[in-house]
Amino acid sequence: MGWKKLGSSNFSSCPNGSRQWIWDVFGECAKDGWDEASVGLGLISILCFAASTFPQYIKACKTGNMDQALSLWFLLGWIGGDSCNLIGSFLADQLPLQTYTAVYYVLADLLMLSLYFHYKFKKRPSLLSTPINAVLLFTLAMACVAPLLSVPRPRAAPAEVFRGRALLSVEPGNKPFTRKEIVGFAIGSVSSVLYLLSRLPQIRTNFLRQSTQGVSYSLFALVMLGNTLYGLSVLLKNPEEGESEGSYLLHHLPWLVGSLGVLLLDTIISIQFLIYRNTDTTATSSERRPLLQS
Repeated sequence: MGWKKLGSSNFSSCPNGSRQWIWDVFGECAKDGWDEASVGLGLISILCFAASTFPQYIKACKTGNMDQALSLWFLLGWIGGDSCNLIGSFLADQLPLQTYTAVYYVLADLLMLSLYFHYKFKKRPSLLSTPINAVLLFTLAMACVAPLLSVPRPRAAPAEVFRGRALLSVEPGNKPFTRKEIVGFAIGSVSSVLYLLSRLPQIRTNFLRQSTQGVSYSLFALVMLGNTLYGLSVLLKNPEEGESEGSYLLHHLPWLVGSLGVLLLDTIISIQFLIYRNTDTTATSSERRPLLQS
């Protein structure tokens, strides 16, 4: 609860009428209803991103063909983007809530990657050929990430805005970028590029298979909803006092481009689900048809 104490000591700098609990939890001055809506949409977007992987876990257990349905490069690009967010949350001195959320995303990605290799090597003698070893890999990944949470970081006044899944942010204002802002801007840009590039292999995989069987559409639907809400949360946020709208958008351009770009590519994947739905239905019915007719 250390960040609450930190936030409370600086709440007096917020305008009158600001919500105390929003400052305590997110370090954000919510001056009016627009700011409160921005924070609310950002929080819902995080929940969408957090829940997006569960339908794919269930789909993988039912179909058992996750290694054929999902592109490895899609998973690697996704975990690369989340890893950049995690690293940046420490380098850019983000709030604890944002850092813990970044850790959750990386662990969820590692679990999905473990399931991918489990089904990839299920029929081969391999260290990853049993569910137990897949769980061991996930546990090992958790042991590697957990020490990061105990690394002491210098305390700073939390001036960052609540950013949804894009955990990195830069301080607003019509002034030159500081070193901290440059680090956050650079890592945020890399993260956005990785999210964008991750979709291209999956689009290609769906096209080559002429099928989306084994892929959960809920995974992409929740991510699309999360990116939409995240973009709205940024656009609804009031610029800081003395800051122009152009400067505000410039500071958050990498995350907006990444969010809207991923939304566009996920729309293409959604179209693939519509195009290949008849193929997937035929494949499923043929698998259930008896080999010997009575």
